[in-house]
Amino acid sequence: MDRIALKAEEREILGKKVKNLRSQGLIPAHVFGKGLQTEHVTVSALEFKKVYDQAGETGLIDLKIGAEKIRPVLIRGVQLDPVRDNLLHIDFYQVNLSVKVKVFVPIEIIGEEAEAVHTGEAVVIQPMSEIEVEALPADLPEKITVDITSLKAIDDAILVSGLSVPEGVTILAEPEAVVVKLDSAVTEEMKRLLEEQAAEAAAAAAAQAPAEGEPASAEATAGKEAEGEKGAQVSTEAEPASAEATVGKEETPE
Repeated sequence: MDRIALKAEEREILGKKVKNLRSQGLIPAHVFGKGLQTEHVTVSALEFKKVYDQAGETGLIDLKIGAEKIRPVLIRGVQLDPVRDNLLHIDFYQVNLSVKVKVFVPIEIIGEEAEAVHTGEAVVIQPMSEIEVEALPADLPEKITVDITSLKAIDDAILVSGLSVPEGVTILAEPEAVVVKLDSAVTEEMKRLLEEQAAEAAAAAAAQAPAEGEPASAEATAGKEAEGEKGAQVSTEAEPASAEATVGKEETPE
């Protein structure tokens, strides 16, 4: 990555008084490094944001302090206001260009997603969003890209051992660690939950169903009783109209 220039000025204002600098669009910062005395500086908030967007925490910066000093630095820390998200303080780490450093580099996913992802059967998960590497300051990559086109089936994965990095860069992570993988859209936990819900619904339906040989409901029972009473009334109406009619039949000669 090309080195980026950023202007800075030495500062003597320390402590709580630095809030006056922020009101002027200047951000207090300090430069430190192995065997070096810490140096206090200020940088333009506007210019720093542009540099930070481009360099991140892996890009090498030529910090120009005043008219003469140039420090090769990395951004090691950015303090933000937790409420307003404004810049409060910056840490610059001065590096020795001939000595390797260890930093975390972001991982970026590229490539075409599998058909199973488009149909909703699978999802792409990324356990690692960044990875630690070691390299000379000038050789540090801005990011490491991972092509997921090869992931076709559930449980297909790309491991740390499958990452491609520039020459001179060493990855400091377990080779068998998963960087990105294709996983089922429905997890085992979700499957168990769905099965439990289905079982509960079936049990509830069974509890409401009538037992074999029993009337379906109290209304059905009442209906049958009413029909029985009606049948009894019909039988009574079918009997002889009176005792006189019976007697008349008996007197009729054969």
